[in-house]
Amino acid sequence: MTTSGPEAQAYRGYCLESVAASYDVVLITPDEPTWEREFIRDFEIADPDDAEALAQAGQALADRHQLVGVATWTEWYLTQTARLARRLGLPTNSPEVMEGARNKATARTLFARHGVPSASSMSARTLLEAALAAETIGYPIVLKPAARAASIGVIRVDSAEELPAGFEFASAGARDGIESTRVLVEEFLDGPEVSVECVTYRGHTTAVAITRKTLGDPPFFEEVAHCVDAADPLLAQVAPVAAAAVKALGITDGVQHVEMRLVNGLPRLIEVNGRVGGDMIGHLVRLATGVDLPRAAADVACGQAPDLAPTHSRAAAIRLVYPAYSGTLTERRLDGNFPWLERVSFQREVGDRLVLPQDGGDMYTARIGYLITTGASAAEAQTRCTEAYRHLAVQVTPA
Repeated sequence: MTTSGPEAQAYRGYCLESVAASYDVVLITPDEPTWEREFIRDFEIADPDDAEALAQAGQALADRHQLVGVATWTEWYLTQTARLARRLGLPTNSPEVMEGARNKATARTLFARHGVPSASSMSARTLLEAALAAETIGYPIVLKPAARAASIGVIRVDSAEELPAGFEFASAGARDGIESTRVLVEEFLDGPEVSVECVTYRGHTTAVAITRKTLGDPPFFEEVAHCVDAADPLLAQVAPVAAAAVKALGITDGVQHVEMRLVNGLPRLIEVNGRVGGDMIGHLVRLATGVDLPRAAADVACGQAPDLAPTHSRAAAIRLVYPAYSGTLTERRLDGNFPWLERVSFQREVGDRLVLPQDGGDMYTARIGYLITTGASAAEAQTRCTEAYRHLAVQVTPA
């Protein structure tokens, strides 16, 4: 089950290609397949947010094929996928578990109950409730939708004077939440952000790799770069905390993208996403370690033990391309040819309008594309990414 469009191809095409190399894939998608057709055997069109339409689409495919598993790499469809798998009698986490993982307020409660280090958090329905929560937790705080992803609606607030505008920003992002439309008021965790890429099979979680992240300018939390190094020594330190977080949520099977911050050198949980990480992180993991996370997700969804043995040890980095300000894209190209440039991808065409979060947009309305580089170490991969980025020609006419 997946989304469609140029973003889906640019950021999740490698997942479908990987799974199709080992399995016959049938797809449930909101729109007529285009680029997906070479990787699938059959499809049904249905809105995954329409429970009855989704069930009918799943049953139609089950009537035509012998289904052995259901999977998604789309954050918004995790609970629906679990419901569909249960209805079809296929392996799955319970829908209730996935709903709890998607609802960050529920997840915080479970982390606290099981002793997983996390951030102080309170939910708010109104500005007054948010103000009271902020006074209890203490500034600076982070406001975020309880059930969204991709940093949508997430903002740092440093003072009571900034709270009304920050609450409106977070509330706008929360309105489309499925599991919850509330806003969370949380302790700001000050430290480097990382994610741990995990695979859980029959209750045992293996931390495959760690992703080091670079964030854009505050008060927003837009991620602008990632790096995966197979030899990163931090993995051994954060792996037990990531596994404890997955267990606390009751997740027994699947791939998880576990986000945390290192506060005074110690890991504190941000959230657990029950799918392959976005921004091509699964591809970076494969370039760096040889471990195929989309294939592992498919294996686990089909009740099979995944192969998590690394085949090599390298590093890979991605730089996400954003404009300096909102406006109309008038030029975008890469000048030069670099042997260590694994790929360059543009999702925006000349003439497209780009809107940054501070102007009411998000990553989907602002991001132009990305660059991926490889190297023997994280330092080398990141240096090469910076070098390629310098050869980008991007022009935007201000709004």
